[in-house]
Amino acid sequence: MMRVVKPVLFSTAVVMATVLAACAPSSEPEETSAPSDDSSATEEPTVEMQEVTVGIISSESGPLAGYGEQYLAGFRAGLDYATDGTSTVGNYEIVVDYRDDGGDPDKAVTAAKELIGQGVNILGGTVSSGVALALAEQAAQNQVLYVSGPAAADAITGLNEYTFRSGRQSSQDVATAGSFLDGIDGKDVLVFAQDTAFGQGNVAAVDAILGAGGANVDSILVAEDVTEFTTFAQQVIDADPDLVFVAWAGATSVAMWQSMSQQGVLDQVQVVTGLGDVATYGAYGEASESIGFLNHYFAGGPDNEVNTAMVEAIEAEGGEADLFSPDGFNAALMIVHAIEQGAGDVDAMIAALEGYTFDGPKGSTTVRASDHALIQEMYQVSLVADGDSYVPELIATAPADAVAPAEAQ
Repeated sequence: MMRVVKPVLFSTAVVMATVLAACAPSSEPEETSAPSDDSSATEEPTVEMQEVTVGIISSESGPLAGYGEQYLAGFRAGLDYATDGTSTVGNYEIVVDYRDDGGDPDKAVTAAKELIGQGVNILGGTVSSGVALALAEQAAQNQVLYVSGPAAADAITGLNEYTFRSGRQSSQDVATAGSFLDGIDGKDVLVFAQDTAFGQGNVAAVDAILGAGGANVDSILVAEDVTEFTTFAQQVIDADPDLVFVAWAGATSVAMWQSMSQQGVLDQVQVVTGLGDVATYGAYGEASESIGFLNHYFAGGPDNEVNTAMVEAIEAEGGEADLFSPDGFNAALMIVHAIEQGAGDVDAMIAALEGYTFDGPKGSTTVRASDHALIQEMYQVSLVADGDSYVPELIATAPADAVAPAEAQ
C-alpha cells in the first residue's frame, strides 16, 4: 500500500517600495518633466520550493502493526513539530511516501527499491529488526540515507555509514536491567525471547553485558508464530535460573505472560523485562509486583516541553503516546535536520547527523558520531494497581551515558 502525503505549495513575493532619485543642483535652467517610467517598483523573485521525498517503510499490517502505528503517529507529530506545521524547511517541501512492510523483509526491500528507483535518497522506519537489517543493506548498496525506527537489534548500530537509528537498542535495555541487579558474578541468567533478530540481539546483548560481569548466560528462543507457551514456561522452570530476562514483542505478548504466570514461573524465579506498550500493562496481573521493569518510554516518564508537545499532538489526532512514539518523533527531527543541512547530498546529510544533539521527547539525545547509536536516558518502572488496571510509575531515570551501548567496531 502506498500513501503519499503532500503539503500545499506556497510562494512569497515581496514588493519593494519605489525609490525616487534626487536631482543634484545644476547651472543649467531647471526643467520640469513627468516622472520616468523607469521608477516602477522592483519585484523580488519568487522563492521556488524544491520537493524532497522521504520514504517511510513500516508495519501498517502484520504482527507488529500496533508498534508501527505508534512509530507513525510519533513521526507525524515530529514532522509537524520540526516544521511548525508547514512540512517545509528552508526552501524544501517535504513529501512523505508511506509504505507498509507487513513485517516482511522481502516486502520492505521491494518498497525500498521502488522508492530509490524514483529518486528517493532518504528512507526511514520499521519496527522489525529483520526488516531494518535488510533496509540498511539496501541503503549501503544504493548510497542513500536510512534512519531506522524502533528496531532494537544491536547489529543495526555501526552496520554502515548510511544507517542511523532513532530509537534505543537491545544493549541499552540490558544495561538498564543490570541497574536492578546486585552481585551477578556466578549467577545463572536465562534469556527467554523470540527466535528473531530482535530476540537473538537480546541474547547477544545479555551475554556481552551481564556475561562480562560474570554471569552464566543461556537462552530459550521461541518461534515468532508460536501461540501456546505452556511447554516453554515449563522449560524455564526446569532450567532453574537465578534470573530470567524476557525480551518479547508483538501480538503474542499477552498470551506469553499469561502462560508464564499460570505455570508459576513468576512465583519461582526472579524475572526482569522491558515494560511494553500500553496494551500490555494489564497482562501481568498481580504478578506485576514481582517483576522488575526496565523501560524505554511511557508518557509519564520524561518531564520536558518536547514530550508534552508530542503527547498533546498525538492525543489531538485521537491517539495515545506509547512505547515507540518517541522513535518516530526523533526520526522526523533527524530527517528534517538532515534535509535542512544537506538535502540532495547524502554525504552532507550524514555529516549533519553525526554527533547531532537535539532535544527529543526523552530530553537531550545524541547521535554518536562513531557508530550512529542514539544515546538517551532510560527508565526503571513499576506497575501499580489503579482500580481494575495497572499504570506505570517511575522509580528512577538511568542517565544516558550510564546505559550507553559499547561502541560498535
